[in-house]
Amino acid sequence: MTKSKLEYIWLDGYKPTQSLRSKTKIVKDFSGKLEDCPIWSFDGSSTQQAEGSSSDCVLQPVAIFTDPARKNGYLVMTEVLNADHTPHVTNGRATIDDDDSDFWFGFEQEYFFWDLSTNKPLGFPESGYPAPQGPYYCGVGAGKVYGRQIMDEHLDLCLDAGLNVEGINGEVAAGQWEFQIFAKGARSAGDQIWVARFLAERNAEQYGVAINWHPKPVLGDWNGSGMHCNFSNSLLREAGSEEVFKVVCDAIGKQIEAHISVYGADNHMRLTGLHETQSIDQFSYGVSDRGASIRIPNVVVDNGWSGYLEDRRPASNGDPYKIAAVLIKTVKAVDVSAASV
Repeated sequence: MTKSKLEYIWLDGYKPTQSLRSKTKIVKDFSGKLEDCPIWSFDGSSTQQAEGSSSDCVLQPVAIFTDPARKNGYLVMTEVLNADHTPHVTNGRATIDDDDSDFWFGFEQEYFFWDLSTNKPLGFPESGYPAPQGPYYCGVGAGKVYGRQIMDEHLDLCLDAGLNVEGINGEVAAGQWEFQIFAKGARSAGDQIWVARFLAERNAEQYGVAINWHPKPVLGDWNGSGMHCNFSNSLLREAGSEEVFKVVCDAIGKQIEAHISVYGADNHMRLTGLHETQSIDQFSYGVSDRGASIRIPNVVVDNGWSGYLEDRRPASNGDPYKIAAVLIKTVKAVDVSAASV
C-alpha cells in the first residue's frame, strides 16, 4: 500500500492582496489523477474567509501537478467554496466567465528575493543602497547577482512539476528576478502562475528568504515588479494587418479602469511613467516601446503583422485569473470588420 502526500493550495481572504495557503492530505493508493483528489475543507476563520461560528470552507481541486520536493507528492491547486459549495467571494477563478483556450498567455512574473534580516531586497546593504541599476539585468558575477541558487532550484522545481516555464532571467534591480509561464486559457494560466508562486515561496523558506510580490517594494530610482502579460488569439496570430493590431489596442485603451482594477494593488506606485512604464491613468501603445501600456513586439512586424501583444500594466501581485479573464473579454468584444486588411 502506497501513501501519497497531496499538498492542497488555496488563496486566502487577505486584502488587498491574497496570500497562498496550503496543507497536506495523506491518501492511500492515489492514482495521480485530478478526479481522484477528494474535496477537503479548512478553517476559514483563520484565513479571513469565515467567522468562527461558521468556519468551514471547502477546497475544490482544480489542477494537479507532481510535487518534485516530496516523495510520492502532488501539488493540488484548489478553489475556495462556501459550505454549500457555491463559490466563495474570494474565489477569483470562479469569476472567469469565458475560458476560451484560443487565447494564449505568456506571463512574465517579476519578484524580489527579500532579506528578512534587513527588510530589504537580497543584495542590499543594511544601510544605504547598492550600486545603481545597470549591471543587474541578466547579470553574471558576484556583486551583480543575488540569489541565483534559490532561483535555479525554483526553476528545476517548476519544470519537474510539469509547469510550462519558458525562461528565467535576472531583472533590472538588485535581488530582482523573473520567470515566464505559457498557458492556454485563463484558468490554466492562473493555475500555473499560482503554483509557481507557491513553489517559489516554499523553496525560499530553507534559505530564510521571502518572496516579495509587491509592485514597488523599494522606492526611488529602482524598477518596480510587474507581471507583463503577452497574449494572443487567432485574430492576432493570423492578422497579417497593422490595422487589426491598432483596432485591438484602441479597444483595450477604452477599458482602462476595467483592466487596472484587477491588475494588482498599489500598482500606482509602479505605473508612474518612469522605469519602463506608462502612467496608470494614461494609455499608449507602440512597436518595441517598453514605456507604453501595450508593447507591439518587433517580431509582429517581422512576421507581417501577425503575432501577439504585451500588456505591460499588470503588477507582480496581480491575480492572473482576473488579468487573463478581462483581456479575453475586451479582445473578444473588438469589432475588426471595419479594419482595412
